[in-house]
Amino acid sequence: MAKQERNLVGQIVAITGGARGIGKSTAQTLSRAGMKVAIGDLDGPLAAQTAEEIGAGTIGLQLDVTDFDSFSAFVTSVQEQMGPIDVIINNAGIMQLGPYLDEDMATTKRMIDINIYGVDYGCRLTIPSMVARGHGHVVNIASAAGKAGYAHGATYCGTKHYVVGMSEAIRSELRGTGVEVSCVMPVAVQTELGGGLAETRAVKQALPQDVADEILSALKQPRFDVFVPRSVGPLNQVMSVMGRGPREALGRALKADKVLSTADHSVRKDYELRATRSAPAIGSGDEEKKKSKSGKSDKSD
Repeated sequence: MAKQERNLVGQIVAITGGARGIGKSTAQTLSRAGMKVAIGDLDGPLAAQTAEEIGAGTIGLQLDVTDFDSFSAFVTSVQEQMGPIDVIINNAGIMQLGPYLDEDMATTKRMIDINIYGVDYGCRLTIPSMVARGHGHVVNIASAAGKAGYAHGATYCGTKHYVVGMSEAIRSELRGTGVEVSCVMPVAVQTELGGGLAETRAVKQALPQDVADEILSALKQPRFDVFVPRSVGPLNQVMSVMGRGPREALGRALKADKVLSTADHSVRKDYELRATRSAPAIGSGDEEKKKSKSGKSDKSD
């Protein structure tokens, strides 16, 4: 017998990085499903504009996920304007590509601050009230790259491995509390973040709406592993039981090993520039390089 779907109407969902891409599609989809949506984004005006486009009481707020105080203020504002958060979707993330040895520390830190701390803060600030109410759902957006490592994406893959592992651990700790945890693992998605990436032989790129639909499905019938497309799940299971040699050979045959290293950087240029400016608290790569050359730092004791 199929499990009865959960009623999501009236539930309050907060989505980080919700002004564009996967976050925006998810906000639109969940609003249509009757949920009350709050969008948080570093680009506050765009978040407000997206919220206005969606309508139905959606709110858009400025949010820097790398700053704990900013995230705390976002959560407080959502609770004051809408009520207790039933669902948190930690979606904000960036992907900057290139050879590991050429990656400057500012780029490494930026991805760690956004992709790891941005998820950690979202969980840390919302789970306690969910546990207290015996109800809630945490949705962390990882990646299929959280299950493997791909050349020219060392830091990105590492951050997504963290999201998968953290989500699995939290799920174990929260068992029996009434709080569900889902980890979303899409292949390359046709957004700015996934721009310029080639398709593999086995799996075509997903659309933002594909991810949004699977998130909605996981909220209605909770499950931890949310692969997008779903066919990635069985493929991942097969590869997980193979030895390293055969697994890597299969990856090469499917051209999955070059999905990041062959990215068209002329297509990604504008996105990479915006990603460089996506964590104001830690500055840009150019600024970091200037500090390294001069031996100066803007940090105070």
